[in-house]
Amino acid sequence: MKKPKVSFGPTGFPAFAGTMAVERVATGFRWAEGPVYFPAGRYVLFSDIPNNRIMRFSEDDGHLSVYRQPSMNSNGNTIDREGRLITCEHSGRRVTRTELDGSITIIADKYNGKKLNSPNDAVVAADGTIWFCDPAYGIGGYYEGIKADAEQDKKNVYRVDPKSGDIKMVVDDFVEPNGLCFSPDEKKLYICDTGFTDGPDNPSHIRVFDVDLAAGKLSNSKVFAEIPKPSITDGLRCDRDGRLWCSVGWGDPNEDGVRCYTADGDLLGKIHIPETVANLCFGGQQRNRLYICGSSSLYAVYTSAQGAMKP
Repeated sequence: MKKPKVSFGPTGFPAFAGTMAVERVATGFRWAEGPVYFPAGRYVLFSDIPNNRIMRFSEDDGHLSVYRQPSMNSNGNTIDREGRLITCEHSGRRVTRTELDGSITIIADKYNGKKLNSPNDAVVAADGTIWFCDPAYGIGGYYEGIKADAEQDKKNVYRVDPKSGDIKMVVDDFVEPNGLCFSPDEKKLYICDTGFTDGPDNPSHIRVFDVDLAAGKLSNSKVFAEIPKPSITDGLRCDRDGRLWCSVGWGDPNEDGVRCYTADGDLLGKIHIPETVANLCFGGQQRNRLYICGSSSLYAVYTSAQGAMKP
């Protein structure tokens, strides 16, 4: 069977549209992380963790501003179905929701009566439940949080029922759980394990689980993709066709950037970025612009894919 001809980029890799240009749209950060796109305002919010602030990049005119400072060393951000910001805070050791009037509601700050470690990334399901990971990076020192002892025995992934406030542990066998993302149909949940940061024998990979949303349960864990050590992947997003896009950084500079996998775990291609990439999100009016948080800068590229744009 002949492969179809494509005008740009490798066959089957929908990374590039038009000129294939990766643009640096903003710079001047210490460590850009946790991007989320707000369609109603056409802007991207993202964390600058050590500078203790959330930044706002307006897509219409390229204006950059500070959205919130201090941000409690915020890391991952997402948006719920009502258009509200959900934020994971390192020094707050909590997950918060910014209400439409600007007030802040604490979604989770304890489990079994003990403080969380340092929530890192979150996703919101169609039923409103909030799923987040709780590694220990934000309490390991004073650069991206406040140094403290862990009170949780393990680094877990949790699910919060926003109506009752009930917090349930859904996975407890990660070394350091990190970025997470639902498949477009929400039947699968992808979660990074960046445990390699704690020791060379620990994992640097993405796991995938079957999801039972109604029961709030995960099952059938398997490794979806291995990331070549010493690099790790930190942030994940799916496009509408079920491909998984992930960040790569902190290891081989030749691997810095973004990887795209099929839903079966086959590597389709890479976008090279000249800095370590921590996270990414789709945005734009057609959901086809990939925003990439690369350490000191925010990058963007128009793709031939459309983001699933579900939190």
